[in-house]
Amino acid sequence: MAKKAPNPIDKHVGSRVRMRRMMLGMSQEKLGDALGLTFQQVQKYEKGTNRIGASRLQQIAQILQVQVSFFFEGAPHSPGHGGGMSEAPSPAYVADFLATADGLSLTKAFMRIKSSKLRRRIVDLVEQIAGID
Repeated sequence: MAKKAPNPIDKHVGSRVRMRRMMLGMSQEKLGDALGLTFQQVQKYEKGTNRIGASRLQQIAQILQVQVSFFFEGAPHSPGHGGGMSEAPSPAYVADFLATADGLSLTKAFMRIKSSKLRRRIVDLVEQIAGID
């Protein structure tokens, strides 16, 4: 029997849990301890392999000091839902990048640069290096 692929919403919520945990500098083990789980279970939540129940998501939100809605920001819409009335979600690659250690470190360092002109020059430089016009 073939393995079932994780639901895109479960993957998104898991990646947001991972991103927030990393923003706080918290290990999977520490989050697992706070939840009464193993780090492997936290890993499965973060990958979207296992779904996070409503009460568990509320518990995670409290530990990670965010509202439950944080985990759904930018979530993919199910086909046939939304009716085009809501704001388009941010591209998945942005959330994927921010969920990495490098993405988070780069973002934190970039936001510590006080000069908006210098930040703009850095963006211009990176775009030139990447070959973006």
